[in-house]
Amino acid sequence: MDIFSVLSLIGGLALFLFGMEMMGDGLKRLAGGQLEAFLARLTSNRFKGFLLGLVVTAIIQSSSATTVMLVGFVNSGIMKLGQTISIILGANIGTTVTAWLLSLTGINGESVFLKLLKPESFSPILAIIGVVTMMMNTSDKKKNIGSIMIGFAVLMFGMEMMSDSMSGLKDSESFAKILIMFQNPVMGILIGTIFTAIIQSSSASVGILQALALTGAIPYSTAIPIILGQNIGTTITPVISAVTGNVQAKRVAAACVYIKMIGVIVVATAFYLLNWIFDFSIMHENVSILSIAVIHTLFNIISTIIIMPFEKGIEKLSKDTIRGEKQERTIFSTLDDRFLSIPSFAVEKCRNVVFEMADITKNSVLTANGLLTDYDKNVAKSIAEIESEVDKYEDKTSAYLVKISSRELSSKDSIEVTRLLHSVGDIERISDHSVNIMRAAKEIHEKNIKFSADAIHDLHVIGSAVEEIIAVTVNALINDSTLDAKKVEPLDQIIDKLKHKIKNNHIRRLREGDCTVEMGFILSDLLTAYERIAGHCSNIAVCILEPDNDALESHDYLSHVKNEGENAFFEQYAEYKEKYRI
Repeated sequence: MDIFSVLSLIGGLALFLFGMEMMGDGLKRLAGGQLEAFLARLTSNRFKGFLLGLVVTAIIQSSSATTVMLVGFVNSGIMKLGQTISIILGANIGTTVTAWLLSLTGINGESVFLKLLKPESFSPILAIIGVVTMMMNTSDKKKNIGSIMIGFAVLMFGMEMMSDSMSGLKDSESFAKILIMFQNPVMGILIGTIFTAIIQSSSASVGILQALALTGAIPYSTAIPIILGQNIGTTITPVISAVTGNVQAKRVAAACVYIKMIGVIVVATAFYLLNWIFDFSIMHENVSILSIAVIHTLFNIISTIIIMPFEKGIEKLSKDTIRGEKQERTIFSTLDDRFLSIPSFAVEKCRNVVFEMADITKNSVLTANGLLTDYDKNVAKSIAEIESEVDKYEDKTSAYLVKISSRELSSKDSIEVTRLLHSVGDIERISDHSVNIMRAAKEIHEKNIKFSADAIHDLHVIGSAVEEIIAVTVNALINDSTLDAKKVEPLDQIIDKLKHKIKNNHIRRLREGDCTVEMGFILSDLLTAYERIAGHCSNIAVCILEPDNDALESHDYLSHVKNEGENAFFEQYAEYKEKYRI
């Protein structure tokens, strides 16, 4: 090979890998995390797991991505080790789809129909359509489809470049000597394993072998052991992913390795034993690009059939290899960095943690409010502990959301990440104010302060309004309910007016001698806490409503609903005004 052929080979390989990556990313974004969500909800049904693994991997074109996702599921406690094995077996077959797509390059024939099937005929058209689709549309879905088309076209163009640059190898004596060395099954398997481990994709590795086969210089005796090795090499990705995981995650990686290793050992032993007995004549013939796809698929089907009855044995072997105690998992375990490769799925996991945080905070406010009439020091202590826990929620979720925001997101996910980031801060502040209510209740109890009947009534009214606004807000957040979100601002306005009225009532009672200045300090602390809880609830509600209101800024939106005559606002305001009358 001359220098120009080498440069062409390197350029073709770069385009091939880039096209595969681009197509895969487009497919993942188009799936929008839904495929991963299906896997996460999987039951213990092995057949269903096998089919899901096959379908998901065939769609996203990467068994490595599927197995890394499984490592993340098990690491975060979403799935058990036993559930992953059938999915891994399905993924092994699903990943062979890429080889079949690439085999279109090897189509030969003079008929118009066969020529149209060749990638060199339709790839340029796909590329043009893909570019136009990406440039002319704002829809994320259409842009992802365009990305898939461009990725496939680049992939095929890289494949053509590689095969053209290697066309002269057929008559090269030095290349022929290298191929003879790889005909040794052990050496061929080793080379296939190492090369695939380096590029971390069996689909790409098989594709490169297919490009090499187009030269007509690769015999079956060389191709078969390399293909077997490629299947072992692809396990490096889950192994690397599991390094930072817990014991269970490492066991998933071990299961991936054992499945491939056992499959290769059994199939290779049986095949080469039969070849020794019958001396297959095909071993001396040159392999075609289609034959590589067939061999790759047959190996995975046969090894799956062999291993499937022994899934429990693979699970036990993985546990015996990776020993350790079952590690405690928390809600934060679901915020696994492995999920960041599928941003939509990562957003979904983070959303669930934020919902849990909001629910805990709501219960903290309700509990703190109850201490005003029935103080219990153990309950008061638990509220302080909850506040510390909520602080952890804020730290973990905010950091994870920032990581997600650095990824390439759809407009929908980008809006959701922004909304969650804002909401997390407001929820944490509400938790702080629940502690302020608790401290006020503690002071009332320890100093044996007795409020007048009117003051107790006033506090009961505004306290009930605050309990409702936090309940409505959390429900709106969890259920993404704009109907509930629209109830928040009218109630926030009522709470604000109640605060001023209760302060005026206190001043009147102070003048009449029914209340003391000390009571006024505690009352002021409570009213401030109530008002700020309502304000943070209003912020969360606006985050929910903004996408439906042309993304207006919070101030502009609130000004709009209060001053420009939204009937629903005034109707709800009048209803709350009557309900929380002093």
